[in-house]
Amino acid sequence: MKVRTRIAPSPTGDPHIGTLYLAIFNYALAKKNNGQFILRIEDTDRERLIEGSTENILYSLKWARIEPDESILKKGKFGPYIQSERLEIYKKYIDRLIENKSAYYCFCTKERLEKLRADQTKNKVQPKYDKHCLLLTDKQIKEKLGNNTPFVIRLNVPQNEEIVFNDLVRGEIKINTNTIDDQVLLKSDGYPTYHAAVVIDDHLMKITHVMRGEEWISSTPKHILIYRSFGWDIPEFIHLSLLRNRDKSKISKRYNHTSLNWYIKEGFLPEALVNYLILLGWSHPEGKEIFNIQEFINKFSFDRINKGGPIFDLEKLKWMNGVYIRSKSISEIKKLSKPFIKYKIENKKLEEILKTIQERLKVFSEINDLISFFFEEPNIEKSILEENYSSSEVKEILSQSLKIIKKNGINEETEKLLREYAEKNKYNIGNFFMVIRISITGRKISPPLIETMKILSESVIEKRILNIINKI
Repeated sequence: MKVRTRIAPSPTGDPHIGTLYLAIFNYALAKKNNGQFILRIEDTDRERLIEGSTENILYSLKWARIEPDESILKKGKFGPYIQSERLEIYKKYIDRLIENKSAYYCFCTKERLEKLRADQTKNKVQPKYDKHCLLLTDKQIKEKLGNNTPFVIRLNVPQNEEIVFNDLVRGEIKINTNTIDDQVLLKSDGYPTYHAAVVIDDHLMKITHVMRGEEWISSTPKHILIYRSFGWDIPEFIHLSLLRNRDKSKISKRYNHTSLNWYIKEGFLPEALVNYLILLGWSHPEGKEIFNIQEFINKFSFDRINKGGPIFDLEKLKWMNGVYIRSKSISEIKKLSKPFIKYKIENKKLEEILKTIQERLKVFSEINDLISFFFEEPNIEKSILEENYSSSEVKEILSQSLKIIKKNGINEETEKLLREYAEKNKYNIGNFFMVIRISITGRKISPPLIETMKILSESVIEKRILNIINKI
């Protein structure tokens, strides 16, 4: 059996971090088995469509290098790959369900459905459709259709039947049909609901493994019933745990950035984000944290998939992104950082600056903050300079340091002479160099001091130190 997997996002906004998470696992499963990974656009929810969302989904997958084998851009023999172009297909198959009594017309008004739900809620009964329209005769149905009475088509869920299926990660799952609503399959606007379209599309596109989020577990019996009604083979099911906030709630904009566009704009590396998302849902057999997508594909197995709700930790992702940045050459970092840098910098100088900050750079959006003191004179509060020394001591440290710098230039020997001066005058070495660092860069933490001073030049350093001396 040739493995075929898919993701089927809806173009209703920015591409979601969870979409990439699912795409990675579906992609890996397909590639592990020399199969195909398909992208299908589910645009049947017409009210929520947002222009440009489909293009964003395609771009974000390309950016992450998780590219489908078949999609609206790379068409195969199972298209169309966007649901709005498949309406005649859905109608044909849903009509077949009507014919074999697996589905039925429902003409209930919105008011009746609202009253039914309110009564059920009041009586503490699980809200679901009461099969009212299933009792209509063929004659009544024909009359209503002839009068153009608005309708939907519902799945005829059997009563009190145990639906059992095997999840390749979670094992055997049983759900009784008494807990399942007679799901709408075709809406009054002629568009199918997710439940009808997903089964028809997955069958016709020959999807062998349906790997999706755990929120779809409760819907799987509905899908199995639809497969059975058509007499179709049922695919394998895998339900991955949802990404979580720190409070274990489903990842949301309130606590985390859920838009993939944000991660792209912030300057995360695609390979770092992919690595991190894999690590949330799967554990490496050797306990490794840093590995590429090909290694994941090679070692992929269902038994190492995380069954618990993985906590999305932005700081851990930033740490991992920093690891990937440090693994790159300066020429690579220069190319990646240029779109983020607001300063005009000559190439050679940029390379020198990047060498000094490479160890501290976590995401490229931070780069202007890290390098601003190279181009803008820092605004320094007097109180920061005087945390460990009095004004007169700060002046003395800076005056003597400037003399040493002007006499010897900026080099490792100068650093040695500054250290000797501090020791001779019984200054704490760390606090002594902190005064110089703050005076030159405006911050307590900066790249290595001598390397920073070399890039700034002796004249800039003299000007900044004299400004501080005159200020305090």
